[in-house]
Amino acid sequence: MEAIGEIPKYRTYKYSGEDWIAEIPSHWEVRKLKHLFREKKHTKNMALNCGSISFGEVVTKDDDKIPLSTKASYQEVLSGEFLINPLNLNYDLISLRIGLSKIDVVVSAGYIVLKEKIEICREYFNYLLHRYDVAYMKLLGSGVRQTISFNHIANSLLILPPETEQVAIANFLDQKTAQIDEAIAIKEKQIALLKERKQIIIQKAVTQGLNPDVPMKDSGVDWIGQIPDHWGVKRLKYVLDERNERSKTGEEPLFMVSQVHGLVVRADYHDKAEVAASNIDNKVVYKNDLVFNKLKAHLGVFFKSNIEFEGLVSPDYAVYKCKAHIADVKYLELLFRHSSYIEQFIIRATGIVEGLIRLYTGDLFDIPVPIAPENEQLEILAYIEKQSKTFDRAVDLQQRQIQKLKEYKTTLINSAVTGKIKVA
Repeated sequence: MEAIGEIPKYRTYKYSGEDWIAEIPSHWEVRKLKHLFREKKHTKNMALNCGSISFGEVVTKDDDKIPLSTKASYQEVLSGEFLINPLNLNYDLISLRIGLSKIDVVVSAGYIVLKEKIEICREYFNYLLHRYDVAYMKLLGSGVRQTISFNHIANSLLILPPETEQVAIANFLDQKTAQIDEAIAIKEKQIALLKERKQIIIQKAVTQGLNPDVPMKDSGVDWIGQIPDHWGVKRLKYVLDERNERSKTGEEPLFMVSQVHGLVVRADYHDKAEVAASNIDNKVVYKNDLVFNKLKAHLGVFFKSNIEFEGLVSPDYAVYKCKAHIADVKYLELLFRHSSYIEQFIIRATGIVEGLIRLYTGDLFDIPVPIAPENEQLEILAYIEKQSKTFDRAVDLQQRQIQKLKEYKTTLINSAVTGKIKVA
């Protein structure tokens, strides 16, 4: 990608009057928003689908979820008009509240619909208004104010380049952002492939070992298939014991399961963690225990505790410790993420509604697992750890490159729409 500092600039600049815009080319104009746009008053059109704005784009919504009586109060926004979501401005999770509509829909009466009053390049102003949204409009909702009206934004200063330059800037940004988005998509695909390859390596290691030339035999279990000839098969009741120790004081630290970080101390990840009235009778977890969410076994929610001290988990969790045949429960944590085991968890779980499907210990303990010699298990775990670090570094590199591309894209758009670079 071309460095922004290497792109030509205009010869002379002037201050725009707004800090978020800063300097603009000397021949560009500064106009109030109300001189460029007018608010389109509420127009009813029950024939159109319902819509909303999502990440700066106007999209359709599921009409079936909106009562006709509610839809009757909705206003029309047509292709080529701008839609603004002025609600809950101090809610940071909503991103890009302004967008140029490419479809005809009706939206909540709380939205603001804008039509241009003069000839403009709509695509240029779509880029500019995205910048205005992030850098200025959202600040209008600070404090107790969460919602604004057209009157709150009417006197906002915007910039007006000559129309030929508006078109040139929009075309330049359309081309460049498309290239950046394509590069990001390629890297996201590479990340997916790296993660997939990592899982294949892990699952092959825990089910077939590290030696591709070792003689194989039938495990005796159809869904397990072939295993190394010197391995055995044991049901989990011979491998694990359930730990059902309960806290008598509730004073031990509370643990939680994170899909990203594993089993962690809840207070380390939640500044304002929800605290139960009492943690007495919560289950105790020790280092090297396997913590199992009985409600989410089919989602792979089970982790070995690597925490040096004991802590507590909800009674809805199951806690297991090694009984025999397994050198490290990390081996089972990895094995249980194999698709064959996930399928077994689903088959054996009780319940019909997702979220209420529970895998009880008796059903878990009936599941057979392949058992390698303990020294070989440790070799497999060491190999997996080494391979995982290699793949994780590669994923991290791609993620950092994606972040840099996103930052470059934002800077490029901001620089082009405010005239910090000359693209025409």
